[in-house]
Amino acid sequence: MKSEEKPEAIVTKQDLRNRKRAKSRKPSFMRQESWRYKRVEESWRRPRGIDSKMRKKVKGWPRSVGVGYRGPKKTRGLHNSGFAETLIFNMDDVEKVDTKTQAIRIAHNVGARKRVEISARAGERGIHILNPREIKELEVEGGKEEKATKEEETEQHGRSERI
Repeated sequence: MKSEEKPEAIVTKQDLRNRKRAKSRKPSFMRQESWRYKRVEESWRRPRGIDSKMRKKVKGWPRSVGVGYRGPKKTRGLHNSGFAETLIFNMDDVEKVDTKTQAIRIAHNVGARKRVEISARAGERGIHILNPREIKELEVEGGKEEKATKEEETEQHGRSERI
């Protein structure tokens, strides 16, 4: 499990609304002179020039990043659903999750078979999955299925198995 942080209190819908309201009032901070030159990207960089109007916070210039724009402490670092995200790699990680405060995100390098097992176990425990995928469970009926898939592959590639 990657993130061991657990929020102390359960976040209410009101807390999430407060975060959304605070975020809507926050301006989109842009790099100084990015509107003037194509080569200067909009991504935020702190203005450091000695005569910089943005650094001096002159009226009429874009807002600078400041601590006052920070979100509510209760909801900081949480997913939009109000759960704390936890990255899952295997079945043992699922057992360590707190169902009331945490939701899981299955790692990208987890294969289909293990993903199905993790999803099933999370469903049993009532854990919210942030990146679910529709994967049909694999059913193996002896060697019949393997032969059929081999024949289909050879037909797709235009090859014959006669050698």
